[in-house]
Amino acid sequence: MMRILLFLGTNLAVLLIASITLKVLGVDRFTGQNYGSLLVFCAVFGFAGSLFSLFISKWMAKMSTGTEIISQPRTRHEQWLLQTVEDLSREAGIRMPEVGIFPAYEANAFATGWNKNDALVAVSQGLLERFSPEEVRAVLAHEIGHVANGDMVTLSLIQGVVNTFVMFFARIFGNFIDKAVFKTEEGHGPAYYITSIVAELVLGILATIIVMWFSRFREFRADEAGARLAGTNAMISALQRLRAEQNIQGQMPDTLTAFGIKSGKSHGFAGLFMSHPPLEERIEALQRQQR
Repeated sequence: MMRILLFLGTNLAVLLIASITLKVLGVDRFTGQNYGSLLVFCAVFGFAGSLFSLFISKWMAKMSTGTEIISQPRTRHEQWLLQTVEDLSREAGIRMPEVGIFPAYEANAFATGWNKNDALVAVSQGLLERFSPEEVRAVLAHEIGHVANGDMVTLSLIQGVVNTFVMFFARIFGNFIDKAVFKTEEGHGPAYYITSIVAELVLGILATIIVMWFSRFREFRADEAGARLAGTNAMISALQRLRAEQNIQGQMPDTLTAFGIKSGKSHGFAGLFMSHPPLEERIEALQRQQR
């Protein structure tokens, strides 16, 4: 699996850097107690981090995974890969994305990009070597489904809203502690800056649960799209093969884990922070559609 942790990490970094910079420059003081202005202020910077993460997503994915873009196929396997992506893209009604291969033993794939007509789809060397052509085609169909569904754009909008309210309530909480507890009468004291930064971190972690819920939801939708494009049996077979290889440790950077077709296992509270639902649940969902 490979797409959201990179997005979230970049977004959180931008958000924190922007917040700290605004505090150092004293810009925060202009928001005062006007909650309408404060909300607009937070929305501008909240969406800035999200949109910046979206627009650099392809570049970051290429750099982080070492993906090599196929511009001119050198082997029949690369030619087949390009042709398959082209056929699936045409059927899905989108412009053909860039196609690449990244060096990882783990069977995985990802799609990213700022819009459905300027995307990137990449597969791992391990997936190409060990999966059947039908299974590879199903994995590619799943990733094309993400692109056609506009998942990255929707994710960015959700993240922008989450960022906005994280910044908004962090500043309200910081102001309350500063005024009610430390009795600062004019402007903002040190307590405001410290409290609001800590609150942003805590609220940001809690808000991640919302983003991860959407990520898990979109995986089911992408599986459905993959089943329509490549066939339900092929999609189920690909997921079953991924489940069989679940314990194989690959070379995918942790920051890209949510960008791909599968993720690790997690249960209980930690499951709320998983970008992908368990493979068993995804397989069962497709099997129910066959009945």
